[in-house]
Amino acid sequence: MPKRKGRPVVHAVTVLALLAGSAYFTYELRADEQAKLPAAQTITENLRTSGKATGKQTWERLNNPARSVLRDGKGAVIGTFTDGARTATLKGPTRTFAEPSTTSTKVVTDDWVRLLPEPWTKGAERQQWFKDWFKQYRGSEEDDIFAFAFQYTQGAPVKKDDQGIQYEGHATYGPLKADGVDRHEQSDFYDYLGIPYTFRDGATVYPHKDRLRAVDCSGYLRLVYGYRARFPLMSGNTKGDGLPRTADGMARGKEGVDVVKLQGAGPWYERPANIDVLQPGDLLFFKMDHRTGNHMDHSAIYLGPDTEGHQVFVSSRKEQNGPTIGDQGGASRLDGDGFYAKLFRSAKRL
Repeated sequence: MPKRKGRPVVHAVTVLALLAGSAYFTYELRADEQAKLPAAQTITENLRTSGKATGKQTWERLNNPARSVLRDGKGAVIGTFTDGARTATLKGPTRTFAEPSTTSTKVVTDDWVRLLPEPWTKGAERQQWFKDWFKQYRGSEEDDIFAFAFQYTQGAPVKKDDQGIQYEGHATYGPLKADGVDRHEQSDFYDYLGIPYTFRDGATVYPHKDRLRAVDCSGYLRLVYGYRARFPLMSGNTKGDGLPRTADGMARGKEGVDVVKLQGAGPWYERPANIDVLQPGDLLFFKMDHRTGNHMDHSAIYLGPDTEGHQVFVSSRKEQNGPTIGDQGGASRLDGDGFYAKLFRSAKRL
C-alpha cells in the first residue's frame, strides 16, 4: 500500500494462518483444502465468471438517486456510479460469503465494491481519471470493500506488515465491562492496530491498550473504508473532512449521498417503507437505544440479498464480540420483522 504522511503504512505482508477452535477463514480455497478444515466462516470464489464485458458498452442515466449505469452489449449491468458518491459497484467473479458457525445465511454475489478516486458526476465516464480507473479495476480480483470487511470476522487469518503491525485478522468488539456481560464501546481502528495515528487535521490519537484488536460498529466501518480502502477520516464528528467517528456522525455527515433518508422526528424516527434503492456497499444506520435520544447508535455495511432473498448486512456487534453476518442478538437482515429490521432507519452511499 502506498506510503502516506501521518499514517501507518502497510507494505508487503507476511501471512500467518490462524485457526481458532472450529473457526476459519478462506479465500479461493481449493476443494481439497476446504474439505480438511472445520467450517465456521468461509469465502469462496467461482472464477467461471470472467468479469469481462461483451459487445458494445452503453451508458444510461437513472434517478433516485441520480446515477450512471454502464451496460454490456446484452444489456446486463457492468457498473453503477452514483452522483456525489465515491462508492461504485462493478460486476466480476462470483463470490460466496458465509459464516456457518453463527448463521445459515449465504451471500452469493458478483458485485465488487470499490472507491473511485473522486465523487462521481454526470459525464465523468468521458474523463481520463475514470478511464484509467476503469481499466485498472474492470474484472480485477484485487481486494475490495467486501474482501476487507471479511478479513476481520471470526477465524480470519492474521496478516502483518514488515514492521510487525497486524492489519488483518479477527477483530473483537471491545473489552467486557465490570458486569462481565456488556462490552465497552468507542474502540476505533487505531485501537485494533495498536499504534498512534495522526489524522489530516493534525490530531494524533493513541490506542487503548485494553482494546487491542477491537473495533466497535463505526470503528469497523472506519477500519474497512478508511484505513484499508483509503476514504478520508475525521478525528471526530465535526472537525475536518471525511468519515466521522460515530454512527450518528456518519448518518448525519456531509460525506456521500443519503439514499435512504431519516423519516420522522426525534427518537421516533420511522422505519423506511421502501429500501429497494439500496446497493451493495451502502452504509446502514440503526436506532437501537431510546436512551441516546435521536442519535443513530449502530452502523453496518450492506451486502445485498442472500441465497434466500433476505437483505443482509455485516457489522461489528457486542453479542458476537466482533464483525459478523450472524444471528446472535438478532439476524443480520433488513427485511421482515426481526430485531435489526425493525430498528433500521437510514442509509448512505459514500
